[in-house]
Amino acid sequence: MAKDSPEKKKTGSYGAADITVLEGLDPVRKRPGMYIGTTGPDGLHHLVWEIFDNSRDEAMGGFANDIEVTLLPDSKIRVVDNGRGIPVDIHKQTKVSALETIMTTLHAGGKFGGEGYKVSGGLHGVGASVVNALSVYCRAEIHRDGGVYAQEYSLGKKKSAVKKVGSTKNTGSIITFQPDPSIFPEINFSYERIVNHLRQQAYLVKGMRVSIIDARAEEKIKDTEVFYIRELGLETPSVSFYFEGGLMSLVRFENHLQKPIHKNIFYVEKPANGNDYETVEVALQYVDDISSRILPFANNIYNSEGGTHVTGFKTTLTRTLNTYARKNNLVSEKEDNFTGDDVLEGLTAVISIKLREIQFEGQTKGKLGSVEAQGMVTTIFGDAFSMFLEENPDDAKAIIQKVVLALKARKAAKAAKDSVLRKGALEGMTLPGKLADCQSKSAEESELFIVEGDSAGGTAKMGRDRRIQAILPLRGKILNIERARLDRMLGSEQIKNLVVALGTAIGDTFDISKLRYHKIIIATDADVDGAHIRTLLLTLLYRFFRPLIDAGFVYIAQPPLYKIKKGKEVLYAYSDEEKNKKVGKDVNLEDIVEVEESSEEIEEEGEETKGAKKREAKISIQRYKGLGEMNADELWETTMDPKVRIMKQVNVEDGRDADKVFDILMGTDVPSRKSFIQSNAKKATLDV
Repeated sequence: MAKDSPEKKKTGSYGAADITVLEGLDPVRKRPGMYIGTTGPDGLHHLVWEIFDNSRDEAMGGFANDIEVTLLPDSKIRVVDNGRGIPVDIHKQTKVSALETIMTTLHAGGKFGGEGYKVSGGLHGVGASVVNALSVYCRAEIHRDGGVYAQEYSLGKKKSAVKKVGSTKNTGSIITFQPDPSIFPEINFSYERIVNHLRQQAYLVKGMRVSIIDARAEEKIKDTEVFYIRELGLETPSVSFYFEGGLMSLVRFENHLQKPIHKNIFYVEKPANGNDYETVEVALQYVDDISSRILPFANNIYNSEGGTHVTGFKTTLTRTLNTYARKNNLVSEKEDNFTGDDVLEGLTAVISIKLREIQFEGQTKGKLGSVEAQGMVTTIFGDAFSMFLEENPDDAKAIIQKVVLALKARKAAKAAKDSVLRKGALEGMTLPGKLADCQSKSAEESELFIVEGDSAGGTAKMGRDRRIQAILPLRGKILNIERARLDRMLGSEQIKNLVVALGTAIGDTFDISKLRYHKIIIATDADVDGAHIRTLLLTLLYRFFRPLIDAGFVYIAQPPLYKIKKGKEVLYAYSDEEKNKKVGKDVNLEDIVEVEESSEEIEEEGEETKGAKKREAKISIQRYKGLGEMNADELWETTMDPKVRIMKQVNVEDGRDADKVFDILMGTDVPSRKSFIQSNAKKATLDV
């Protein structure tokens, strides 16, 4: 019997009528992630960056020097600059105002040719129009040629034509927008996040003043009340940034918690390709640390994933330091050449490149793809850095000594790491004796609980699901690895056991595909010691197993704080608020007894004692201090059972901010740690 042809088996038609054409800004609303990356907090704040970048491009071109960003009531954002103002005359191609064209048309703007911008951060010309498309309200107010012109929009569509609404002595643009709650599940702009991002931008454009105002509590502010909100003199959180030092100032700021190993900061800014508007700018300084901080920018856009300019920088840095060290006999002839990892240790560097024709990978501009950037950085940075080393021999010697130390540490770490792996499970040897492994060999369903102490470990082993849950108890507090090199770190039995249990290896041989568990769950006690152990473990995972966090494999268990007994009913509460709610408002205090003993100890009491307690109170509340105070059944049903447990997934929203927090909390700078604690003391939840 002949097989049915594909045409006979499928009944749906496919013709011209099946092709969907999205007009205007409809593609943005249909697939917002393609334009802003995500509809979560990152994408929400990306709207601010897009509008700010347009104003910043005016400043980069020398047409503006003052930008104000204001957080308004009703989740509105207002961005003002004193640039030339968006053109409002009729556009020849679209037959409508240039302002309307820019705000309502994808790939329309002053960045595609002509002399509108020599250099800009915008790539696709979609910034303002995308923000407009994803906003329930948007208003553009333009000050130019003595007049004030305005147009309002909703969901990317104009509400009326561009109108002249007044006269002015100012020049510039005011863009106000309100994100669409049907696109963004949660609209909550972070003042701190906006301040941190715009501070960075102020460093990158010399002589540009950036002001940020949080006026969300000021209900009386209207969109057109003033050109600058700060002119009202409001008693609201506000800050302004203005830097003339450029990237040198940014390096000093990044290193203010660190100890520099050389006095002078290297800096170069030089035109490339024979013109003044394509430039390479680099600043760097080494500090007494084992991690590196490289901040790459292309046309003032931060490239979180690096790109061709970073490749050129790293290659040139390694080659230049090797050449100088050999030439000046600062290393022995038998010594190996420095590697890229050696020269990066303790380095803080900012790389900023400006190109007229620029290529990013994706609209969010996370990675620079312009091939010519690598050659530009190699030539300009290489020549200038070689000269810096020759002219500053004391600085050069300190840098080389730092790199030599890193090289020796790398060799020691490799020996220690190889020793661990030879003895570990990766070579078919036995897993750590403390580890109670699970039966499953599938990493996707396997879980590793890292618990505090043998007592909690014993309870967890009895209460777990042996098929998918493994238990690794730790003895006391592990080594603080923030300032420890790999060889010393692997000398710790506790850390060594964890490395072997994970199965990924560590350092340059790290391989996430060999991870033995796809849920790594930190389960420590709800007290100060437990919090400290959790912080030490997070420091270890962040510094040496960062891909596990980025992949979403790291969790923090949330055991209950209270066990509440109401007659035969047993309830658990994970906070004081939940405890009060479950106890009930109408309960007399005389009907409540707080139980100090663990559940097992209560069960061992005589019948007479238990009966007395029942007569004394209708409700008993037990406060858990640690996992070891629970019996196995309680630990399973509250903390380990995948069907009902509560866990927090660990993620990193801002790698640079996370890096600074770990530096402060776990580093050697005591004054900074003291200041951090004092500044954040009111946010702490104390268990006293």
